[in-house]
Amino acid sequence: MPMTLEGSCRCGAVHFAVESHTPQPYQRCYCAICRKTAGGGGYAINLGADAKTLKIEDPGKAVRVFRAEIRDEDAGRCEVSTGERNFCSRCATALWLFSPEWPDLVHPFASAIDSDLPVPPSKVHLMLKYKPSWVVLNQDPGDALFDLYPEQSLEDWHRERGLWVD
Repeated sequence: MPMTLEGSCRCGAVHFAVESHTPQPYQRCYCAICRKTAGGGGYAINLGADAKTLKIEDPGKAVRVFRAEIRDEDAGRCEVSTGERNFCSRCATALWLFSPEWPDLVHPFASAIDSDLPVPPSKVHLMLKYKPSWVVLNQDPGDALFDLYPEQSLEDWHRERGLWVD
């Protein structure tokens, strides 16, 4: 049975729950978008969950969506991300990310989860190309480092380690 992740914003205006087969908070994203919108330690941790199970309590309609601009300095262009970063408009807590490119998935930010999460056996540090110099990697033996995205999916990472929650 998938793990129920329960989360909320800091001010309590928004509560949510979602089912996850991939609850290990193992992926640290250092991209400027994640780092600046949700990453207090210089990175954000995104989990994976089943989008159709997302239940939201938002009586005051505080949830808003931010779609970031992605700048490609080398190519001299800018595009708007398909990723919908949901946040509380009252306290600015980053809650979850949804992208219509992967309609079956929703990615809660581990920082918004109130449930006890399992401790991952290792971590993946991604988008290190964008890590600022002041951020010191907290790298353990067995951690994987990527300048951009790893090829391995959240599901594959969990299954390979026997951590997929049925």
